[in-house]
Amino acid sequence: MSNIKHFVKPPEKQTTMRLQNGRRLAWSEWGPVDGLPVLFCTGAGMSGRLGFGVNDLPSLGLKLIAIDRPGVGLSDPHPNKTLSSWVDDTQEFIQANHLDNVLCVGFSQGAPFAFALAERNLVKAIAIVSGQDELAHPRLKPLLHPDVERMITAVQQNPMEFEQQFAQRTTPEGMWQLIIGMSGECDRVLYENETFCAAYQQALKEGFSQGGYPYARDLVNALSLWHIRLGEITVPVYLWYGALDTSTVHSPDFGATLALRLPNATHIIDPTQGGSILWTRGRDILAKLKSHVSTT
Repeated sequence: MSNIKHFVKPPEKQTTMRLQNGRRLAWSEWGPVDGLPVLFCTGAGMSGRLGFGVNDLPSLGLKLIAIDRPGVGLSDPHPNKTLSSWVDDTQEFIQANHLDNVLCVGFSQGAPFAFALAERNLVKAIAIVSGQDELAHPRLKPLLHPDVERMITAVQQNPMEFEQQFAQRTTPEGMWQLIIGMSGECDRVLYENETFCAAYQQALKEGFSQGGYPYARDLVNALSLWHIRLGEITVPVYLWYGALDTSTVHSPDFGATLALRLPNATHIIDPTQGGSILWTRGRDILAKLKSHVSTT
């Protein structure tokens, strides 16, 4: 893949801050210092080191900020991490860094974390890309893959046991094999490229550097009912899916039900793309987001 360097670029800046409760919050940045901020909620078990659309950031006037979720990467763990606690941390981050006109992208398991920010009106617009749906929602139950349905049931019956089991048995190597195993041919072309593979695996290695419990906690939060009032999210929401995405843990109907639950959604299904649409159409995703912020 000749343009692989367009997809993979190490963070231009990595730094940390201390939250008011003493925990460390870490993040990675790309793009101009004075660019409009785009918060990037990464996929499952990933640190913030693998960005997207990074070569397009200067021309778009955007700055990409990928926060390590608590316990993942270099961020200190939260003793009882929830979607709500994530919002509290992020709100403090936004205020401490004096960020205005914040945009947000949620990829894969990052979707509920992005929705949580939108519900609290911390962002001007969001893009959900290959997003994990609210798989525990009753409307989706008939559409779920049997393996996913069993996971949802297990979380509902005993979330603590589910979390412990996944924390103990999940590794960055195992996570990578799971991703490849659920990916279609068009996604594997990118994911199995040597350069991209190394970057993605490094993000997973960093994501699991504090063990498997932070990932397992994110998993439980994502597979449970979100308790996010999607119908009250008034900011623009872009739902980006590739029709060739074969992952069973994204959205069983490529966001169709999700779009109906949102009052201000633009639903985009690209027939030529898969789950890796975050990287292959990164500029388009970012440009549409930016259109909702006035720079005058």
